[in-house]
Amino acid sequence: MARKQTRAAAKRTAKAMRAARRGKAAKLKKPSAQARADSKALHGATPPWSKSEIEEAFRRFQAAMPEPRGELEHINPFTLLVAVVLSAQATDAGVNKATPALFALADTPEKMTRLGEAKVRDLIKTIGLYRTKAHNVIELSRRLVAEHGSRVPNTREALEALPGVGRKTANVVLNIAFGEPTIAVDTHIFRIGNRTGLAPGKNPLEVELKLLEVVPEHYRLHAHHWLILHGRYTCVARRPLCEKCVIADLCRWPGKITLMAPAGAAALS
Repeated sequence: MARKQTRAAAKRTAKAMRAARRGKAAKLKKPSAQARADSKALHGATPPWSKSEIEEAFRRFQAAMPEPRGELEHINPFTLLVAVVLSAQATDAGVNKATPALFALADTPEKMTRLGEAKVRDLIKTIGLYRTKAHNVIELSRRLVAEHGSRVPNTREALEALPGVGRKTANVVLNIAFGEPTIAVDTHIFRIGNRTGLAPGKNPLEVELKLLEVVPEHYRLHAHHWLILHGRYTCVARRPLCEKCVIADLCRWPGKITLMAPAGAAALS
């Protein structure tokens, strides 16, 4: 029985992947209908998913990208922490343009402290809020040297006590640097959680806690990478690419028309 279910799951995944590659997974309704759908989603009106559907969605994400990676360039846990701090209200691409020169000069807290705030500010001035961020980078570097033996701490409480580090930043560092199954909810994951009905919430913390509740444990380590990349390149804000979406038949968003029947509808009910 288990073997038969595994084969059926593989067929569902393959069917969804083929439809997405052909650009025939779903099509968008009119912009006005999309706007109404998004408005309803932000008020928690999108129907929830079943456990089987969530399992199927992450099975597909894993099939499409077995080992997802964050897009912020870094060398070690310290440079990862700095990069994530710099990425607040900025794009990863924009941060990646500025950090190579910065990290070439300072890839440890001691070197960053010696570099000084003025030099850091000059190196990251292409990034939004660069003055505040330069100050936070220097202060957190000093704190790491003084309070943590120049090492990035591996607890949420210690990370959030550092200047410029909030819950999302702490979650990213815990996940990437220390292999913790945390989920960092950015604007993309917040949108996906509400739009699809996967994990609705009024704020990022509600979405995070809901995802931790519903995402199967064996997918949790990579869940936030899959969802961030899905939101960044497929389920985008203005015009989601539903026609190329590998979970289009599972997604509850009413702003689209699904072209393929829900894969294995009977098995997923």
